[in-house]
Amino acid sequence: MPARVASKKTASPPAELPAQRRRRARRIIAHLQERYPQVRLPLVHRDPFQLLVATILSAQCTDAMVNRVTPELFRRYPTPQALAAARIRDVEKIVKPTGFFRQKTRAITSMSRSLGERFSGRVPLTMDELLTLEGVGRKTANVILSAKRLEPWGGRQDPADGLGIVVDTHVRRVSQRLGLASTDDPEKIEQQLMELVPRKEWDAFSLRLIYFGREICTAKRPMCLSCPLNRLCPSAPFGGNPPWMRRRALARRP
Repeated sequence: MPARVASKKTASPPAELPAQRRRRARRIIAHLQERYPQVRLPLVHRDPFQLLVATILSAQCTDAMVNRVTPELFRRYPTPQALAAARIRDVEKIVKPTGFFRQKTRAITSMSRSLGERFSGRVPLTMDELLTLEGVGRKTANVILSAKRLEPWGGRQDPADGLGIVVDTHVRRVSQRLGLASTDDPEKIEQQLMELVPRKEWDAFSLRLIYFGREICTAKRPMCLSCPLNRLCPSAPFGGNPPWMRRRALARRP
């Protein structure tokens, strides 16, 4: 009886090592810095209170729509005290275009009441205090603290801030496609990005990912062919990429 010949198994291409991922992340950061040298928060605001309200309204809504709604809202209710005392029905009418308007109205009026009662009408600028406010989660708090370091009204860093990275829908989508995050949990994505991105870049990096997600790496029909990061992206189906990237890109095809 002839001897059985063992079939040869093709070895799978090696996965990306942590050190390789860190080097790739640095190259991605450099590309984004070059493409977007100056970044600003897309929500129009003049002070921390306006930004806090606008950020709460931005949940499940575009920044463009929020920016259309807030001028009238802040014209009628320019301070936390004024918004806290507003008639719920009047506020709902203004913020209705942002969606979930009843929940958002309750959140911003309750938050404004807390600012007046517990913080003398001022927005607290530490993570722990921000998280005690109605309607404020870690993402919203990170937006405020990032603005504190980026906007003229902030202008300082404080180790007590509780530094972090803003993870919104664009940051989540782009970081996953770029292979910088491997989970759907926003807080876990934040932790993974914080391990890859230098601390001094945290604030601007999230804004650059947002810009990039709106311009190129869109939710539908991302512009992979013209993407400046396609040679660094494991989701881009290009033959010139390393084997582990090609394998992941093929797995993502419909």
